[in-house]
Amino acid sequence: MNETNLEGIGFTSRRTRDRLITRLEAAGIKDAGVLEVMRQTPRHIFIDEALAHRAYEDSSLPIGHGQTISQPYIVARMTELLMAQGRPSRILEIGSGCGYQTAVLAQLAERVWTVERIGPLLTRARRHWSQLKLRNINARVGDGFEGWAERGPFDGILLAAAPRQVPPALLQQLAPGGVLVAPVGDRDEQVLERHWRDGDRFLAEALEPVRFVPMLGGTL
Repeated sequence: MNETNLEGIGFTSRRTRDRLITRLEAAGIKDAGVLEVMRQTPRHIFIDEALAHRAYEDSSLPIGHGQTISQPYIVARMTELLMAQGRPSRILEIGSGCGYQTAVLAQLAERVWTVERIGPLLTRARRHWSQLKLRNINARVGDGFEGWAERGPFDGILLAAAPRQVPPALLQQLAPGGVLVAPVGDRDEQVLERHWRDGDRFLAEALEPVRFVPMLGGTL
């Protein structure tokens, strides 16, 4: 992909991205670092060309295999929550999808480990990360309920799909003081939750209603 495609034109232009950032600020996103990464990251390369003109709308879009790319507000909100106590050096992401959320995280953390259950989606995501020259991402096809224990503990864990409850295995992979951000609930009713580890205790707070695809086990 050439530089022009990364920069975007028309509906994917810098001006269109700037308008998205203005909307995110109006919606309550305050972290300047998160906003700047969202401004710089070309969301249009992560979706099908036929939908590129909608890349900078604040909406989720289909990416195939029954999955979606999250709306920019949710990406920014979850990232901001993960960064609230300072920039984590080691992040685990569950649900790489097309790789957009991963790319945002990789520009704010020292290293990101990401697990995706659908092999073809991860293949596509790796191509996007290569185009953006992001070299601090480790990815594998796997069952997100298991996490990536051998690479833990992690300062931050982000779930890009909704389990009915946070998997205990993921909480155990949080470092002391670490933060986990996840949509939790069934398909009809979900809430965004933030969990954090205080020694051997795990604390949690419910934040706002959300809608994500359900988190499933196994691999494809």
